[in-house]
Amino acid sequence: MSQASAGAKPTSYKGWAGIKRAFGTPSALTMLFLGFGSGLPFLLIASMTLSTRLRDVGLDLGSIGLISLASFFYLLKFLWAPLIDRYVFPLTAFLGRRRSWLLAAQLGVAIGLVALAFTRPELGVTSLVTWVLFASFAGATQDSAVDAYRIEIAPAAAQAALAATYTLGYRVGLIVAGAGALYIAEFSGWRSAYLWMSGLMVLPIAATLLSREPVAPETTVIRKIDFVGAFWQPFSSFFSTNGLLLGLSLLLFVGLFKFPDQVIGVMAGPFYLDSGYTKADIATVSKLYGVWTGIAGAFLGGFCVAAFGFRRMLAVAALAVALSNLAFMLMAEHPSEIWAFYAAITADNLSQGFAGTVLVAFMSSLTNRNFTATQYALLVSLANLPGKFIGGVSGYIVEASSYSTFFLLSAMTVVPTLLLLAWLWRRIKDPVVSGESA
Repeated sequence: MSQASAGAKPTSYKGWAGIKRAFGTPSALTMLFLGFGSGLPFLLIASMTLSTRLRDVGLDLGSIGLISLASFFYLLKFLWAPLIDRYVFPLTAFLGRRRSWLLAAQLGVAIGLVALAFTRPELGVTSLVTWVLFASFAGATQDSAVDAYRIEIAPAAAQAALAATYTLGYRVGLIVAGAGALYIAEFSGWRSAYLWMSGLMVLPIAATLLSREPVAPETTVIRKIDFVGAFWQPFSSFFSTNGLLLGLSLLLFVGLFKFPDQVIGVMAGPFYLDSGYTKADIATVSKLYGVWTGIAGAFLGGFCVAAFGFRRMLAVAALAVALSNLAFMLMAEHPSEIWAFYAAITADNLSQGFAGTVLVAFMSSLTNRNFTATQYALLVSLANLPGKFIGGVSGYIVEASSYSTFFLLSAMTVVPTLLLLAWLWRRIKDPVVSGESA
């Protein structure tokens, strides 16, 4: 699961044989389970399952949107990611730098989900918000450690394949936390649903314990700098590599890329309920059929990046995500009609899966392996930050206009993204087609 030694013969990742080699590495299997661990808590503490639970007990759309901001740690994980790069977690230090943080974060997620199982949001949201904060901090820490682990166990040319297998695990986690939790909630209540979800964290925990610690690069710098330097050095390194103008432009592009998707995430669950669908309908279409469609999109993205590079695929993905939002207008015009639900979910999840893999491959290419967790956490946070904050007030936007207007406006936000990509076109490079064996 670690990189080969520096003297190993480079392994080609070009063509069909290279694709099979990249997807067949043991690192890919590890990322499958770590991806599951990252995907499992997200809907339960930061997105549709939580918002559906809150709507189910009678909360208004404005309150649901504001409560979703309690998961903001997912957006700010770059603030403590330098600690993940610089130090081992004390209580689990025997596992090594990356795995020590992984295990601690995974245990934190499990504890947070157990606590959320026993909250009663219909009686007051203070306890729920407190545990959402705790669980989102643990989940964000887990994501940073997983991303650093993935980047450090394989060369740049294999990152699209590992991103695809990670996405497969992540999407399976979404199926379980979405469809699985909704089915359980429908028949046994929300407490049972959250308790079952917490128990499933044993799978990524086992993967962490059984996997190997990645080998640090020979030019490791992070160990040689002090505590304060651990926070500023990753950022200064990024701008030293890219320059101020290009660096800022890359960060802005990443921040805009997923905006059309992120901005509608909080309203998805309430929109489905308000359109006349039951929790079982939502589970079946959105979080069972839809997530498998997203997995297909993720692997399509992995294959396309391997075949064509990520530059052209960035343009395709940005357009697909924006246009897929228009499919929700079809649902708004045909409420309670199951065919419209399937059509919208097909467009949305296929484009999301494709775009997610393309963006991961692109962001991985921008990181310095001496500061993997910090730089990648910054990029991921930027990819989610603008849409998340707009999503926090999305309930008020819908109440002041309509769902159809909201979806149309979200699709139009792709325009500045495409303009910026046009400027970046000759300034970004696709990865080389060979590298060390993973």
